[in-house]
Amino acid sequence: MTVDIDQTTELHVTRDGATMETEKKTQTTAEQMTDRDLSEQIKKVTMESHARAEKTELMLSFQRGQVTLAQYKLLLCSLYEVYQVLEEEMDRNSNHPGVAPIYFPAELARLDAIEKDLEHFYGQDWREKIVVPAATKRYCHRLRQIGKENPEFLVAHAYTRYLGDLSGGQVLGRIAQKSMGLKGSEGLSFFAFPGVSSPNLFKQLYRSRMNSVELTEEERNGVLEEAVRAFELNIQVFDDLQKMLLSFSDNKLQTCSTQSRPVKTLQIPGAIINTTPLLRMVLGLFVALATVSVGIYVF
Repeated sequence: MTVDIDQTTELHVTRDGATMETEKKTQTTAEQMTDRDLSEQIKKVTMESHARAEKTELMLSFQRGQVTLAQYKLLLCSLYEVYQVLEEEMDRNSNHPGVAPIYFPAELARLDAIEKDLEHFYGQDWREKIVVPAATKRYCHRLRQIGKENPEFLVAHAYTRYLGDLSGGQVLGRIAQKSMGLKGSEGLSFFAFPGVSSPNLFKQLYRSRMNSVELTEEERNGVLEEAVRAFELNIQVFDDLQKMLLSFSDNKLQTCSTQSRPVKTLQIPGAIINTTPLLRMVLGLFVALATVSVGIYVF
């Protein structure tokens, strides 16, 4: 299902000089939100989790403009795994009454964009280089589970991921570009939503569609609980990615330290060399050259 956002918003505004009217309608729409709207309820129950997600080390790096290429590449790997499963389950359940109203693959799908970014950073064999933490696997397992058992819960994950990425996409994309010294938009396709001409208007449409989903009280409570779980799963992924990055750094340092230790003896199978002064000097030169060579390739 493809929705032309401009055509949809013509119900609210006209094409000719409608800026003021758009702002008025935006305000009216916000005022019409009630405590029974699913979008407002999700926003309320996830407020604390949302705040904690923004305080993870990975997100703080973005906010400070200090995100590194290593952080971003690892994040892309996990986003690829998550969106692959999320979009498979959304596609498979696209006709489910709890999914159909918020199914916008042409406007929101992220998988192709992430694949493009991964190929840019890792090369054509990027699939062989994907590395993700255990938290990412748990996230994916949960998405597959609800896709089979409770498809209506997918709305919580779709809302959390898609609207979050759409809301912060432009800003985070510019921060990432500047922090990593990237030229142009290569490697930043994830942050671009070419199918959405107006993010603010699209978010209004999306929330309206969310609020139109018919749910029993039990199902609604389940969706709200799942929204909190979605944030918690994302927080776990962010934390695990940071730990993984630190682990890589520690292993690299340990490897460098091990490789640079002086070699005390040199043995050849079947015999121990008698160390005359001349031979000791030749062996010492050989060991020094070998140590320098190893040191170069460690980095």
